[in-house]
Amino acid sequence: MTTVRPGVRAPARWQVFACGLALFASCLLAASAGAFVSNLPPLFSAALTLDPDAKLPAPTRYSYRGIHTTVMPGIEAPLRTRLEATVPARLSDVLVFYRTELGKLGWQEQDGTAVTADHVRLDFVSPIGPAALELDRKASSTSVHLVQKNSDAATRANVLPGPGQAKLVFSNIGEQEAVLTINERTIPRPAGANAVALDLGPGKYSYRLSVAGHPATANSLIIAAGDTWELTVGRDGEAWPPLQLY
Repeated sequence: MTTVRPGVRAPARWQVFACGLALFASCLLAASAGAFVSNLPPLFSAALTLDPDAKLPAPTRYSYRGIHTTVMPGIEAPLRTRLEATVPARLSDVLVFYRTELGKLGWQEQDGTAVTADHVRLDFVSPIGPAALELDRKASSTSVHLVQKNSDAATRANVLPGPGQAKLVFSNIGEQEAVLTINERTIPRPAGANAVALDLGPGKYSYRLSVAGHPATANSLIIAAGDTWELTVGRDGEAWPPLQLY
């Protein structure tokens, strides 16, 4: 399982400065693009425009944007695609943008919508699988967290949870046996063995990963219905952080 993180982009900005004491001449200074741009001036209308190059719907106006995809070897389509962005606009305007653009793509908004002045949570069924949008007010901007899952890709990868259930994948790519203890079960995996998938109900689980010659890793994981997570022991015998596959 591999997470592809193409990196972040940020738009270039132009700032106008008055030049001279008696003249009305002006000069333009181009600021270099960076991952973060703060305090964008309020020179824009409330309307947001769709960026046609974005993998998931996103406005052309942003001060930060990143796309993260989770893929499986041998399966071209990502199991899960996540957009994170900061948009210099009011939360209400960003919400209007997303309801409009996602509706055009056939995303169906589900019941259970949570909308307040500072936070929005919307669940969708998209043409390829479940999806969710979260918006949060962040000073004069709005943070965006948009996720779309691909049910067909998850099915082909054998990691699609059953209805109302969750799934946990345990992988050991190290050179020694690794042992996972979770939910009163102990699951050993020999070095280089194929990953094993566990069906779990939604909830919070404490777990322990042990490899001979390495300190045991103890942690907890909250798994929601419909989610699939992966716990991996790396080639050096160290436990990797939990990764949401789907």
